[in-house]
Amino acid sequence: MTTPQLATFKVPDIANEPMRAYGPGSPERKGLQEAIAQMEKELPFEVPCIVNGKPVKTGKLAKQPIPSDHAKHLCTYHEADQATVAAAIDGALAAKAEWEAMPWSDRAAIFLKAADLVSGKYRYKLMAATIFGQGKNAWQAEIDAAAELTDFLRFGVRYVEELYSIQPPKNTAGSWNRLEYRALEGFVFAVSPFNFTAIGGNLVATPALVGNTVVWKPSPAATYSNYIVYKIFEEAGVPPGVIQFVPGSPVEVCAQVLAHPNFAALHFTGSTFVFKKLWKDVAANIDTYRSYPRLVGETGGKNFHLVHRSAEVKNAVMQSVRGAFEYQGQKCSALSRLYISESLWNNGFKEQLLNEVAKLKVGPTQEWTSFIGPVIGRPAYDKITSYIQKAKEAGGEVLIGGSGDDSKGYFVQPTVILTKDPKSVTIVEEIFGPVLTVFVYDDDDWEKTLELIDTTSPYSLTGSIFATERKALLQATNKLRNAAGNVYYNEKCTGAVVGQQPFGGARASGTNDKAGSMAIFYRFVSARSIKENFIGLEDYLYPSNLQ
Repeated sequence: MTTPQLATFKVPDIANEPMRAYGPGSPERKGLQEAIAQMEKELPFEVPCIVNGKPVKTGKLAKQPIPSDHAKHLCTYHEADQATVAAAIDGALAAKAEWEAMPWSDRAAIFLKAADLVSGKYRYKLMAATIFGQGKNAWQAEIDAAAELTDFLRFGVRYVEELYSIQPPKNTAGSWNRLEYRALEGFVFAVSPFNFTAIGGNLVATPALVGNTVVWKPSPAATYSNYIVYKIFEEAGVPPGVIQFVPGSPVEVCAQVLAHPNFAALHFTGSTFVFKKLWKDVAANIDTYRSYPRLVGETGGKNFHLVHRSAEVKNAVMQSVRGAFEYQGQKCSALSRLYISESLWNNGFKEQLLNEVAKLKVGPTQEWTSFIGPVIGRPAYDKITSYIQKAKEAGGEVLIGGSGDDSKGYFVQPTVILTKDPKSVTIVEEIFGPVLTVFVYDDDDWEKTLELIDTTSPYSLTGSIFATERKALLQATNKLRNAAGNVYYNEKCTGAVVGQQPFGGARASGTNDKAGSMAIFYRFVSARSIKENFIGLEDYLYPSNLQ
């Protein structure tokens, strides 16, 4: 049955979700405290795979530990086996035609409802799952699981409406040119990370909004929050089969999916190493596929702050503390390398930086005063502490921090390392933890330092320039044009907001398709031009054929 389209609908006005402060005595703090207490009483949860809208319990069980108390776990989840993945792919392909054919206004309504469920009914539950399972404090959970996820869904609807409205500007007499944006032929595979609940939801929602069906493999360290997101999509009205939820072994699930002839696209956020491996696997299977798959990835970063001698010291210090140590440095955009002029370093910056870092409280994120929580797990803890040791052995000076405690949770003290080697290991290699390496440059070496920043790291995700001299800002911006996909003036290198700063980087940081903008949706559609002729042809000859 064809549904008549009886009007051209316009989506409601879209604005960024207001963020709540969670101050003492506030209603939002009370609501979140109650959700945390309730979740703590009920854990551990059991999470099945979801195939065609039905739970599948494979019996192959894995646990999602609580990183602040690793003796406990947030959930036990069923890992997808080969049969489950095969059923998920078949189900996604079977659901595709009806989902793509659904009128755009109805798909839009589903995801607008999902946004309202995230921002309202499930806000505190989703935040509590992110706090327990992913080690975020209340503010980090708010900006991620509540505000950013809501923004991705609402702005996504707006951007798709704008995309669909882009039509050929010219029509010749007696004809009409039109452009339609088909979903990709096949299914999309979404592989999401542990560090942002919102990214999990967005990796799925972006292709689904334009009519694709999606097989979703969440990170083992974010299984429960991502399961809640799936259930929100289900409650909002996403039909069975449109999103298939298949937690499991990354190696096994990815290998099976990427070998399928109807694999149409990868939507990925995670490490550069894994993305390159998946890219190679796709290349190896290229003769298998029905079409050329789209590969969309946002990967690592080795993000910088560049502090010019004209910078305002207090602002640069405070922005650097937030940029480096919020969420334990486990953001793709987190500050990892700081270049500062010698005159500022020796005249207040060093002292202020160390004083502020010394104040940071490390502890369980269920405690309101904790600024820094646990790193995500044992591999991360071991990697971060080993890098600190490597820096010491190479002559780096640990100015503060440098230690960890894994007796109960995976806690690493915020660490600042001073190096005289601009190519030292902790300046070059990604650590993904609360470690900031400082390189002090001679004021006269400004231009040499710009070259250094551009050539030191293979990554190109985010960077910030601190200066009050406009000439310095302009010079650095031009020289570092390709060193960061998101650049900031006198602002930390983290915290891109949907609809305000489209996010993504190039080089080893990904395909720079700009999540949080219209650009990302082009990657999940395949346009078709339609020309309709209204006037019949009377003769096949052209005037040039006549004598």
